[in-house]
Amino acid sequence: MQGNVKLLQLDRGYGFIACADGDDVFFHHSAVPSHGFRKLAVGQAVEFELAGGADKSAKGARARTVEPSPPVDEPSSPP
Repeated sequence: MQGNVKLLQLDRGYGFIACADGDDVFFHHSAVPSHGFRKLAVGQAVEFELAGGADKSAKGARARTVEPSPPVDEPSSPP
């Protein structure tokens, strides 16, 4: 799935992702590989998987394996 970082609480170790369908998805810093959590920024595009089964929170959707989306190549201007 894809979305944009909506809120980051760096000091508390969590954030929320805004999805295109209007839903917000919670994520914990442990869902971001390496030390990437501190490199995320509000508004940044990310790709993620929704947790299911025992990992699904009663409070709502929870993301796992959150990663920044690859940059979009901008078309080069003609010479």
